[in-house]
Amino acid sequence: MIVFDLQCASVGHVFEAWFANSAAYEDQRERGLLACPMCGDADVGKALMAPYVGAKGNQIVTTTPASLAAALPEEIKATLATIAKAQAEALKGSTWVGSNFDREARAMDAGDIPTATIHGQATLAQAKALVEDGIGVMPLPMPVIPPEQCN
Repeated sequence: MIVFDLQCASVGHVFEAWFANSAAYEDQRERGLLACPMCGDADVGKALMAPYVGAKGNQIVTTTPASLAAALPEEIKATLATIAKAQAEALKGSTWVGSNFDREARAMDAGDIPTATIHGQATLAQAKALVEDGIGVMPLPMPVIPPEQCN
């Protein structure tokens, strides 16, 4: 496996993507299968990135999510907390529909079920198809833990 930092051309979003090898990346890029997960731009290329140099074999490196979070500057922590709080507030009146998001959104658009605010999971292809069909959707800026996985 190989990981690349990719960047969309329109806005400049940088995101990480994993590939089996460099040839797999080139193949997917040439076939137009890559898209920015934040804005959907299909004009995506490799971003500048620092190479990973592993630690010496006799050293133990322990990196945890908490230690990574502790390394963030306070301004970034505060911004992320503000975004998370705003998203939680916005989702209070929303219903989690899980992987049924695509079907629920289409049923509401068709008038088969009452219109409501929902959130759930959709693939990039499903989200693009909804937008192309004139059904308004938007990605959430922060990950959502499904209710059945909460303690």
